[in-house]
Amino acid sequence: MKRAVKNFFYKVLVCVLAALVPLILIVYGFQTKRYSELSREVKKLEKTQEELIEQNKKLVGDISLLSSTDVIEKKAVEELGMHKAETEDIVRVEMNGEKK
Repeated sequence: MKRAVKNFFYKVLVCVLAALVPLILIVYGFQTKRYSELSREVKKLEKTQEELIEQNKKLVGDISLLSSTDVIEKKAVEELGMHKAETEDIVRVEMNGEKK
């Protein structure tokens, strides 16, 4: 009787292990597919990040160029028709009293 029970459990164990092998292979296949998809997404995001970094560098350069006093003065004179104020054009206003 003990031998029959041992033999039965041995057969059950072999069947369970035989069923687990294809299941493990299926899970491995799904994981491989998911890994490939994530790798593609990471590469795409890295490329986007590199493009944004380059664009940011260009914008920082443009900002430093446009914020220089020479460029601002040139735009004020040529595009806006402004000129530097002469000493006699400057009016000083003094206010006495309390602030409201």
